[in-house]
Amino acid sequence: MGLKPELIAYLEARAASGLPEVWQAPVETIRKNLENRAVQSGEPENIYEVIHRYIPGPTSDLPLRIYRPIKGAVLPALVFFHGGGWVLNNLDSYEQAMRSLANKGQFVVIAVNYQKAPELPFPVPFDDCYATLLWVAQNAEKLGINPEQIGVGGDSAGANLAAGVAIKARDTGDINLAFQLLIYPCNDVEMKYDSAYNNGVGYGLSTQAMEWFWEQYLSKKSDAKNPYAVPASAKDFRGVAPAIITTAEFDPLLDDGYNYADLLRKAGVPTVYREYEGVIHGYFTLAGITPEANVLHNFVADEINAILT
Repeated sequence: MGLKPELIAYLEARAASGLPEVWQAPVETIRKNLENRAVQSGEPENIYEVIHRYIPGPTSDLPLRIYRPIKGAVLPALVFFHGGGWVLNNLDSYEQAMRSLANKGQFVVIAVNYQKAPELPFPVPFDDCYATLLWVAQNAEKLGINPEQIGVGGDSAGANLAAGVAIKARDTGDINLAFQLLIYPCNDVEMKYDSAYNNGVGYGLSTQAMEWFWEQYLSKKSDAKNPYAVPASAKDFRGVAPAIITTAEFDPLLDDGYNYADLLRKAGVPTVYREYEGVIHGYFTLAGITPEANVLHNFVADEINAILT
């Protein structure tokens, strides 16, 4: 199957814009060029409640948005980490996706704007995400959340963070995670797989851009062997949370998600894997561009609830 027509048009418009690649301009410029992402993510749908607040993190206060679909009930929770190569994006461009997941799944979504590389590389973004999870668990009663039904998730670099957080939660025993949601994750720094070559150019995210993102995130060589930074490097996956992994057909990271699902399955971790045809990296937050974003949101919400029941 070929690319969806609306995504062809989106990629053509992006190419015609003449904006620099991530490695071609200062980080501040690249971040500014993404300010229209909130429009592409679609009109935020109605939801019962969105709370903006700060919590104390390990090195800085962290902005959270807490999305509640209904009043009163004690609900499951998804602690979500956004994508952007550990360098880019913020909660504004995820507003519709977070509301959509909360409404479709009837669970609370807590999204954190963790600190970014290259100014603050690993372990700072990771530590922010793990601290957010612990804060949610410790405040579950106040938040109207079932403490036995808390999971983590993210897309792209956010999926990397979620996978690392799931491994640390297993290692420490701090919390028994209900699930991990990994949307086109980047869990293998080496990227020696076919999709990095076959889908490396022309589909939005390029393999060269992904290599640049990894360089910003990992500040020293030893980080590449740290499973909290590079989850695929873990020696043992037994006992990590049940996983939902989705990938996109025209994505350099297609094989990354497939391979990680295979690693988890071989370790006996219950794992749901789904590859979506005709789509590109990043489409999770492109509801303003393609209806396929909502297809993914529905699938994810249904699969989370299947694990929780």
